[in-house]
Parts: sequence; structure tokens; C-alpha cells
Amino acid sequence: MPESSLPEFAPRGLLASPHVQSILTSGPLRRRKVQKRAGEYLARRTERIVTARDGTRLLGFSNRAEKGRRDALVIMLHGWEGSVDSNYLLSTAVTLDEAGFDTFRLNFRDHGGSHHLNEGLFHSCLLEEVLDAVATVAGEYDGPVFLAGFSLGGNFTLRIARHAPERGLDIRRAIAVSPVIRPHNVLDAMEGGLPIYERYFVHKWRKSLKHKQSLFPERYNLHPWFRLGRVRAQTEWLVERLTEFENIDAYLEGYSVAGDYLAGLETSTLIITAADDPIIPIEDIRALPRPAALDIEVHEHGGHCGFLANWRLESWIEQRVKSELCRLTEN
Repeated sequence: MPESSLPEFAPRGLLASPHVQSILTSGPLRRRKVQKRAGEYLARRTERIVTARDGTRLLGFSNRAEKGRRDALVIMLHGWEGSVDSNYLLSTAVTLDEAGFDTFRLNFRDHGGSHHLNEGLFHSCLLEEVLDAVATVAGEYDGPVFLAGFSLGGNFTLRIARHAPERGLDIRRAIAVSPVIRPHNVLDAMEGGLPIYERYFVHKWRKSLKHKQSLFPERYNLHPWFRLGRVRAQTEWLVERLTEFENIDAYLEGYSVAGDYLAGLETSTLIITAADDPIIPIEDIRALPRPAALDIEVHEHGGHCGFLANWRLESWIEQRVKSELCRLTEN
């Protein structure tokens, strides 16, 4: 549960709306505030390309804390069509940096301007390359390593935590914020919810694949795909033509962490989510098994990766992540 020193997350009035929370957290007003605050942090970042065992190259950025060092590393994973500079991830990274944590922000394939690094397209079942990158960065660090992911990055975090022991990967604590649990249900929620969410992802996905096609025109002819206007149809088209999966159902189940997937979890893990998340059905969270290694924290409000504390667009979730990791690194 949250540290006693951290105020309870209890937004009021319009700020309690899940849609206000979800939309404002990634909006341009907050982006300007986050970028301004992160200026010094970004100026001293170090770019790195991490190569997976199969040759896949992933782009990441490391920062060494300059004050109050805890000699502890937090590896951070963003959501689908986000990046290491997404508001929620960058703001949390700056907060952790100020608290003395070293940070490594990892882009998934084809995210954050890394489309040129690999000819193959990103899809959400590409766990091994992300696991390889996390294992490489963690293995080089002399000190405790933590993992934190948001949305699809939260889903990757849960999968990495599940497989960490068999890879000899020592993650002290994994934190998944608003994680995707059963992708089928996420797609249903998106289609049945406010149109703004699906339009947002369709716009970003089109921009991403337009760039990918321009880099590898001999490999990709995606013009028919661009005529599709819904995420389900777009996903189905790509899965059937450009992946090894037989159909969309097999693909969506390929990165699900529902059912008994987490039953054997050994890595200490915390899920933080909101009951009113318009993208991740709370029933998926409540249906998860409860192994001893898994803690689940559900808040009444917060939306999807929102958790904005006030109209100054200050984030409660980054303070929650900080409090959790500070608790685990106190001398």
C-alpha cells in the first residue's frame, strides 16, 4: 500500500473523470511543462543502442543521478506508440533522478524515432528482444535493479518479471502501471468507448508506419493498410500478412498475461491501476491470480496512466513509484 507520507490519490470534481485524467496526462499542455522540467535531465542523457541476441537493436537513454545517489537503477518501459519521452515516462524518470536513482529509458522497436534500426516491424509479442535488452543493461549494473512500465510497457514488465528467474535476471521490484492484461478485452474497450482513444492510436500508428515504409520501401507496401480506419482491422491486416501468427486471436493471446500466466511469478511485483481505466477493464485485474510475489493496488480514480493530482497537472503516480522504490533502497 502507499507510504503514509504520500497523500492518498483523491481527485475531485471534473479531475476525477477517467477521460479527463487519461487525455490530460498525454496532452500538449502537460507536455510543455514536462519538457521544461526535464531540460537539464535530457541534456545529460547518454544514448545507447542495445543489441539483442538475434541482432535486433533497441534505442535507449541512460542517466546517472547527480545528487543523493542511491546506487540503484530503474529501467523504464513506455506504452504502445509512446516513447522514452512520453509525458508519463519522462516525468517519472526526472522524479526518480531527483531522488537519486540512475535511470535507463528503453524504446521498443519502431518507437521514439528508432524505426531505422531494424527492418522488421514491431509487434507486442516481441518479448525476447526487450527481455534481452533489459538483461544486458541490468547485468552491467553494480547495484539493485528495478523495472517500471506503463500500459503496454506494464504488460512487458509483467512478462519480464515472470521470466526473469529463468534468465538469471535479478529484478528487485517490478512496477506495472495501468498494464494491459488481456489484449482482446482492451481492444473491445477501445472500440466500445469514446472514439477519441481509438482515433488517437490510429493517428499515431499511421504516422509510425508511414515512416517505416519510407525507410524500407522495398520491403513494405502498406498502402492498403492505410485505407483501414479501425485498430482491429489494421491489426488483423498486419498479423495475417507480416507475422507468423495464424490470425488476430492467436496474436492477441500471444501477449496476454491473463489466466494463470502470473501464477508462478517469483519476482517481487506491484501493479498499480485505476478501477475507472477506460482502456484496461478492471475485471481483468481482479481476475489475476495472487501469488505471494504479486501486490495489486487499485484506486477508484486515475484513468489510463493518468493519476494527475491537481490542475497544475502534477503527477501522483510518479510520486507513488518514487515512494515505493525509496522504501526499498533506504539504508
